[in-house]
Amino acid sequence: MPSVNMRSSATSVKAQGPGSCYLELVWLVSGGLKGKYRIYENSRRRCDIAHYHTVNPNYYLERLLLRRVQAGICYVHFLPDTVDESLRMPKLFRKVFYRYLLAFYNSMDYLVVVNPAVLGKLAGYGVTRPKPVYIPNFVSDRGFSPLGPEKRAEARAELGYSKEDFVVMGAGQTQTRKGIADFVKTAERLPCVKFMWAGGFSFGKMTDGYEEISKLMRNPPPNVRFLGIVEREKMAGLYNAADMFFLPSYDELFPVVILEAAACGKPILLRGLELYRGILFDYYISGNSVGDFAELIEKTRADAGFREALERKALECHAAYSEGAILDMWERLYGEACELERRRRGVTVMKGNTTQ
Repeated sequence: MPSVNMRSSATSVKAQGPGSCYLELVWLVSGGLKGKYRIYENSRRRCDIAHYHTVNPNYYLERLLLRRVQAGICYVHFLPDTVDESLRMPKLFRKVFYRYLLAFYNSMDYLVVVNPAVLGKLAGYGVTRPKPVYIPNFVSDRGFSPLGPEKRAEARAELGYSKEDFVVMGAGQTQTRKGIADFVKTAERLPCVKFMWAGGFSFGKMTDGYEEISKLMRNPPPNVRFLGIVEREKMAGLYNAADMFFLPSYDELFPVVILEAAACGKPILLRGLELYRGILFDYYISGNSVGDFAELIEKTRADAGFREALERKALECHAAYSEGAILDMWERLYGEACELERRRRGVTVMKGNTTQ
């Protein structure tokens, strides 16, 4: 039976998207491909496929040593431009890291992107050797789904919100590109609406905008709450406690928090980024300024019919990125990678028999 070694340190840093994606995918393939593939996590054994979720230096060395006898797949969770907008690094270190990152990507056989808009960017960075494959993120029903009225009321009460409060939630690392400043400015325009943000400085003072955002978090408007880093198992309760999800990011690939909120049936408000159009279609509403955001939130609050339509769109979004559809994509890719690995070793598979 073919084997896959999941190589990742993504969960070592709390509350970051790659960690959530990793946990979801391991759960999906471990159960969905049982009997077809053996799935290992950070094993020392040599498997048919090495599936890299992070770009650790020891993984790169491993890849260079085993690339002729092991198929390599790597998730593209970030590119140099997204790192620039997330972390502050010394100029020399940044230059060295970017060269390393692109070399890591080029050492692979396949690169998996979660947004088709990234495909062109890879070639622009000189990453041309691996085959790029688009497989979107997904969120399973086991952790994220709408709660019934009683449990939802309990979740709101735990946060101190009443039945009458209209609650808008944002989530993600607190960094400049997430649009934290616009989130707060929008809240200032809507004093009758409650706002909460789940997430913090996962990378500490290296985070872009650390000083400015720290000031906002220390002295937010009366209707804004910063909850800090929240354990993932508690996030579903927060989404359900909210009435709407709002993420004013300036740049993203495919944020898993959007899928989590959609799975809980929450209306989605985002900045009008081009890269969302090919993955989120009409499942969300968008604006490009604080005025736009405030107007759309107020409309969602005041118009029950509009709000219910957005809730249905959110659940349609969740259904579009179902577990079954995404599992089929991974099974096809793993099958292709196994064939590549066999060809390299000079192994031919015919009618269930292996000859060399």
